[in-house]
Amino acid sequence: MKEELIRETILRILHNIAPEIDLAAIKPDRNLREQLDLDSMDMLAFVTAIDRELHVAIPESDYRSLNTIDGCVRYLTERLAETASS
Repeated sequence: MKEELIRETILRILHNIAPEIDLAAIKPDRNLREQLDLDSMDMLAFVTAIDRELHVAIPESDYRSLNTIDGCVRYLTERLAETASS
């Protein structure tokens, strides 16, 4: 899966969780929780939606990799490549 499609999917998921956010204003290298005022339940919904949409199970120990948009894209690109090569 291409990085741009992963990025679009992440932004769509975030918009579903917090429809009031301005997606264009999100800085890809800044912490999502701080930028969007997401609480722990929002982040859990985010991780669950990623799993559901992209079929990538994310262990809790990897949640830190999802702190930013750039981090999400990097992490998911690697995980999806691993899955494809299996």
